[in-house]
Amino acid sequence: MIGVYDYTVLATYLSLAFGVSGILAAMNGSPYSALLCLMVSGLLDAFDGRIARTKKNRTEQEKRFGIQLDSLSDIVCFGVLPFVIGVCSGAREWWQIAIMALFALAGLIRLAYYNVTEETRQQQTDEKRKHYLGVPITSSALTVPLLFCFRGLLAGAFPIAYTLLLLVNGALFVVPVQVKKPSKTGLAVMLVIGIVCTALILICR
Repeated sequence: MIGVYDYTVLATYLSLAFGVSGILAAMNGSPYSALLCLMVSGLLDAFDGRIARTKKNRTEQEKRFGIQLDSLSDIVCFGVLPFVIGVCSGAREWWQIAIMALFALAGLIRLAYYNVTEETRQQQTDEKRKHYLGVPITSSALTVPLLFCFRGLLAGAFPIAYTLLLLVNGALFVVPVQVKKPSKTGLAVMLVIGIVCTALILICR
């Protein structure tokens, strides 16, 4: 069989499975289940690179395969899934769909650019990446659930707020700002935020 099937890519495969499940949940009228899938995908994505680097004898082809695999999974989980959640949550006007489609496109462009620059970087150095150029697309795994925590307060304005969120998120994907890669402490903080969001969503749904 073509591809890689060892433990280094298992988190990415699981992330995609949750992403696809989230799309199905949203289409079936369960946006909160879709949100939980989005957050689980984000959690898995946060650790897939660290897991992969524990295998010291990875070939160059395995490294490149991992980069491509991660980005292909990310566009589904953090680009397409938020789009579908938005449509199924009431953002159905033509301009809202257009903005959310641009959000997904910006995510795709960012991932393609990252892949090209990351392959070049790895050919030049073995150092771990310390900064990202542009906000990672995985940020939607936190921003979207955070907004949903205020869905009750926003009431009828929620679809507009959601559309504006994706507009800002998408712009940050492609704006060349340098973003420091999260440390272990940063990942722990994001995990706590995710847990709080999950609790609020389950309580307020």
